[in-house]
Amino acid sequence: MARERRRAAALEKLKRVRLVITDVDGVLTDGGLYYGSDGECLKRFHARDGLGVRLLQQAGIQVAVLSGLDCPALRKRLADLGITEAVLGQLDKRAALSGIMERCGVAAEEVAFIGDDIPDMEVFGLCGVSVTVGDAPDYVKARADLVLECKGGQGAFREQADEILGKKAIFEGDA
Repeated sequence: MARERRRAAALEKLKRVRLVITDVDGVLTDGGLYYGSDGECLKRFHARDGLGVRLLQQAGIQVAVLSGLDCPALRKRLADLGITEAVLGQLDKRAALSGIMERCGVAAEEVAFIGDDIPDMEVFGLCGVSVTVGDAPDYVKARADLVLECKGGQGAFREQADEILGKKAIFEGDA
């Protein structure tokens, strides 16, 4: 019952979201780390998540990335999606969060943050809405305002984008 009230309150807060900040590994990817024979880091991204990024951007909602890892594959994906606000290789996410919000010109209550693990929980209370993926550990789910049905790398970001856009009535009247 308390979880449902918390979810309802979080869904209401989505109406004010002007910036979505997302983690990468475990949210935009399935969390697996793939290495080529030469040590190159490879990542698998879901196309629906990419469209979710584009839909948010078209609706005037900024998208930023805050990730503990950095690799050329990630930088390429961000460039392909037109995401220019990214802090990569930053394990202390609390330190980076306020800088992202300042550069994007938003207040904490206008931010939704999507994460999946312990470093992400550290910033959950610093944003308007904290969100986690369906396959996050139970202790992360317990701290998040919203728990998505989709697993990381399986359309979770798109699920959240659709939730935000639905609350903003972007596709009002669409079936």
